[in-house]
Amino acid sequence: MADHYHDPADVKRLKDMRALAPADYEAWVNLNRIIARADGAIPRKYRELIAVSVSVAIQCPFCIEAHAKGAKAAGATREEITEATFVAAAIRAGAAATHGTMALKFFDQSADASAKA
Repeated sequence: MADHYHDPADVKRLKDMRALAPADYEAWVNLNRIIARADGAIPRKYRELIAVSVSVAIQCPFCIEAHAKGAKAAGATREEITEATFVAAAIRAGAAATHGTMALKFFDQSADASAKA
């Protein structure tokens, strides 16, 4: 047993998931093929860098590993991986700040409701 939640051996369970829901599994696999396309308007390297950035933002360790390796295979540099990571960090920070405005709105609405009671 791993001493963390993200045990690399868990990926082996994908075989079970494929057997349990084959149509859904294939649909999911086909979504991942969007990233690997070489014939789209966005070159493969950029697709992988976008995937790295999103993977970091959603904090998926399996995705981070797969797409960091995919980006390297597509010709990305360490500098590009680092910049993609900071793009993700900026988006996460922006989301936290804008969600903070929601917290302030709900706080104010609660204060308004309390004043009317």
